[in-house]
Order: sequence, then structure tokens, then C-alpha cells
Amino acid sequence: MKIPVVYKSAQEAISIVRPGNRVYVHGSAQTPALLLKALADQHKSLTNVELVFISVYGDIHVDKPEYAGIFNINSMFVSASIRKDVNEGRADYIPVFLSEIPELFKQNILPLDVAMVQVSPPDAHGYCSLGVSVDIARSAVNNAGHIIAQVNPNVPRTHGDGLIHSSRFDSMVYCEDPLYEVRFGDKITAAEKKIGEYAAGLIDDRSTLQMGIGSIPDAVLNCLHGHKDLGVHTEMCSDGIIDLIEKDIINNKYKQIHPNKTVTGFALGTRRLYDYVNDNPAFQFLDINYVNDPHIIRRNHKMVAINSAIEIDITGQVCADSIGTYQYSGVGGQMDFMRGAALSEGGKPIIALPSRTLKGDPRIVPMLKPGAGVTTTRAHAHYVVTEYGVAYLFGKNLRQRAKELINIAHPGDREMLERLCFERFHIF
Repeated sequence: MKIPVVYKSAQEAISIVRPGNRVYVHGSAQTPALLLKALADQHKSLTNVELVFISVYGDIHVDKPEYAGIFNINSMFVSASIRKDVNEGRADYIPVFLSEIPELFKQNILPLDVAMVQVSPPDAHGYCSLGVSVDIARSAVNNAGHIIAQVNPNVPRTHGDGLIHSSRFDSMVYCEDPLYEVRFGDKITAAEKKIGEYAAGLIDDRSTLQMGIGSIPDAVLNCLHGHKDLGVHTEMCSDGIIDLIEKDIINNKYKQIHPNKTVTGFALGTRRLYDYVNDNPAFQFLDINYVNDPHIIRRNHKMVAINSAIEIDITGQVCADSIGTYQYSGVGGQMDFMRGAALSEGGKPIIALPSRTLKGDPRIVPMLKPGAGVTTTRAHAHYVVTEYGVAYLFGKNLRQRAKELINIAHPGDREMLERLCFERFHIF
């Protein structure tokens, strides 16, 4: 029997939140801005409410300085919406592998009092979808004491682990806000285009791909139009895969697990992408502790993981989440896939980055900046790609690694790197 849907106002739904509660907030394109605004409006009756999430987008309302002590942000990734808050001390960051976040909820390390999610309207059977952000949301919904759903017809109904019966929600709030959109491929630089060409040259036909976030992954995708029979098993996907799927370049035929399906944890891009995955059975949006499990990733042969970095030192230590002590992003799933690809039969873990920043500072450096976090250790680094070529580090000693990386550094930085390498290693 179909259960009748009863909607509440956002203010009524949010009134369940109590001082001292820990509240999960759905992220990426699914960020429930209406519920966050209602929560902010209720600030006078609240104190010490902890908000946990990964990437959130748009105006989240609850991060204003005047709400200090009322809302305490404890994020597991630092997106642009909270970057200033974290670095000015008004919010906190939890370094954790993306694959392990669901365990924080399951094991009550971060027990959740409330989960706020944005979902598609109930279908004929009463099921809603977590849309394009299943990732850690599935675990949050499974483990939260109270669930508030922002129901939005603009949310795609995706296949996989994101289906939740409407009877599971303690309250439902209707809205028709557009989903947040990002255009990664619109501003690809000449250096990124060249990086895309070098990285594409490392990808064999019948490989399975994981692409990180940003313009470099889209630059790689743009260079794959001559390839055949590629698959996708990735923590996130964006618009760049659509043309490759429609040309049958990505068809997932030769994957060892989930053949004929594009597997992802979340999608972030434009409305074209959200419409493309809507009710599309060729996509499986799955729980991130499965998608990002290195033991699952490795089961696909020729697994290629392409991730970017902020800087890399001459021994191969990769910093991808901070600029010195300035917290820029998070650990995310880079190590999950770097390790999974390395263990895959014929797999290739790749770090891709421009040789210099937009300001002209070197990204291949003698030492990481003081306070920088090591996202991928030098023991895990295999391929490094810049616009000047490919360095292969696996099995190389420190001196050999330094030479490999200097060869793909910006020409204007090589003399400095050689001099400092001589001082460090004595022979060069």
C-alpha cells in the first residue's frame, strides 16, 4: 500500500535539532541549502550543534562568524564553501580516507543524531533517491537517529545504493531549487591539455578509469577519443565521460566487476550530467566504502587512477590537500585509488599536475612546504605527469627519483633543483 506523503515546512522539520546534537549534511550537488537556511534561522534556540560532512557547495548559511559556538563545523573535506572558515579557526577538518568515513558512523566514532539529505520525490513504490551523491550519505542515513529529507524534483533518480523508502524519513520538506552545477572542462589551460595527452598515452585499451576532481581529469578524458573499450570505476564522475559513453569508447565491457556498468560514488557537473544519469541503469551509484575499497578496486585489471596534487617533492612525496599549513581540500579518495590501481593486474596509479602554479611557483620542489600534509607517500608513487613528460618512480632510489622528476619539472626550475639535489645527495 502506498504511504501518503506529508510535507512539513523547513522550520518545522528542523525543530527536532537539539543543542549538542551531531548533524550530518548531504554534500556535493545535493547540499540541502533550504534546510541549512532553516537551521541557521533557528540559531537562537541552539548551541554546540556539530555539523559533519564532506564537500558542500553554495551558501551553507551556518558558517557565519556570528554563529560561533552555535554551529561547530567538523568537516572531512575542505571545499571552497568552508575553506576560509577552516583556515581562520571557525571550523575543523578531520583527515580521513574517503573509504573509511562510513565506518566513523557505523562504529559510533561519530554517532549521528540527525541526517539532513536532499532526495528525489517518491516513486510509485514510495522510494526516493539520494541522487548524485550516494558516497557517505548511504551510511549516514543508515545510522542516524532522525532523518530529514529535502525532497526536490530536480534531483535525479539514480540506480544503486541510493534508494530509500519515504517511510524511513521522519520529516519531508518540499523544494524546487536547482542543483549546484560545476563546469570543470571550460578552462583547460595549455599545460593541462598537454598533461592530458601524456596521461592518455599511458592508458591502454580495455583499461578501467578513476578520475579525480578538476580540470586535469577532464583534460585527460578529452584525449581518449581514439581509445577503445574503456571502463569506469571511480569515486566521482563529471560531464567529460558523457561523450565517451555515447561514442562507445567507455562501454565497461571488459571490467572484472560490475561489467557493463559505470560505477561511481557521486557525480558533480552540469545539468546535462544530472539529466544523463537520471534513471539510467548503465550507472551504479554505490556506497563509498565499497567503491573506494582498494581490495575492490584492484579486482579490475588495468585499473588506471589519475589524481592531481598541489606539490610533489623530489623523493616522490605527494601533497594534495594543503598549501603548507593552509588547508585547501582533503585526503579524499586519492590513496584509496592509488593503492588499488597499484595492486591491480596491469594497473597504473598516476599523479598529474602542472609544473608550476598560476603564480609561477614550482610544484616539483626539493621539500614540501613546512606543515604540508603527505597525501600519497613516496612508497606509493608510481607515475608522475606534467606538461613536460612522464616520470616513473616505482622501484627507483632517491637519486633516480630526483633525476626523473627534474626531467619533467619546469625548465626554469631545473637548475635550482639540480643544485639542491647535489647538496642533498652529493652525487647527481
